Amino acid sequence: MTGTLRTEPRLVTLEGGEGAGKSTVLAALRTLLEEAGERVVCTREPGGTPLAERIRALLLDPSHEAPAPATELLLMFAARAQHVQATIAPALAQGTWVLSDRFTDASHAYQGAARNGDRGLIGLLEERVVGISPGLTLLLDVPVEVGLARARERGGVDRIEAEDTAFFERVRAGYRERAAAEPGRFRVIDASRPADEVAAAAARHLDDYRRSLA
Repeated sequence: MTGTLRTEPRLVTLEGGEGAGKSTVLAALRTLLEEAGERVVCTREPGGTPLAERIRALLLDPSHEAPAPATELLLMFAARAQHVQATIAPALAQGTWVLSDRFTDASHAYQGAARNGDRGLIGLLEERVVGISPGLTLLLDVPVEVGLARARERGGVDRIEAEDTAFFERVRAGYRERAAAEPGRFRVIDASRPADEVAAAAARHLDDYRRSLA
């Protein structure tokens, strides 16, 4: 339990900066769970529902004016509130595992650490709007220059991916701070390694976690 948040053992989140390889890891974790006979929902943030995906598009579109930091934060939590209510909570209620590419820790890292946002407000929104915490969070940690090179090789850089290196150094530091504060929930994985090695390490952590719940 984190503060007044309710821990959801079957909610597993993947966190990390740009180019950390979360999509590859998510696919590996889904395979592991399905082969074990589990039901799985894979989702992402911002997004995860039709309405939340529209908010995502608004947030990441570089063609319009940049939102004020408070606007970005509130839109992120608006999308997250919809995500929890429409996708995550119903799946968990049915005993389904939920694998989410990012969750509330991302706001602590991006809108909190990187944008120097109001940490108290982020925590309050987390408690009042989200209300739940993952049972397991896998932090894919990669040096900023490596992650940005990977992300920019893909092309189509969005508004947040276009931020400078100093911004992403603050994101990385924010994530590492979160992991250090909650070692029981976080597992930190060196994501600078080849994708198959990172996916295998993540799968081992999830398998160990599942065994600990039995």
